[in-house]
Amino acid sequence: MIKLLEKLGQNPQRSLTLFLSGLGLFVIGLLFVGLGYFYHHLWQVIGMVILSIACLISAWGYLGIFANRWLNIIYRTRSINKQ
Repeated sequence: MIKLLEKLGQNPQRSLTLFLSGLGLFVIGLLFVGLGYFYHHLWQVIGMVILSIACLISAWGYLGIFANRWLNIIYRTRSINKQ
C-alpha cells in the first residue's frame, strides 16, 4: 500500500495543477449547463460531459494531494517511533 501512495503522491505540484484544471473545467461545464437552460438543451448535454470529465480530473489530482499528505504523516510517525 505504501508503494501505491508513493506512486500517487510523488509529485504534489502536478497533482495541484490537475486539481485546479479540473476545477476550472467544472466552472466551464456549469456555464454550459446554464447556457442550455436559457437556449438549446444540447448545451446542457455538452456541459454535463465537461462536468463529468472535470470531476474525474479533479478527483485524480485530489487523490495525489491526499496520498502525498498521508505519506508524509506515515513517514513522520515512523521516524518518531524509531527514536
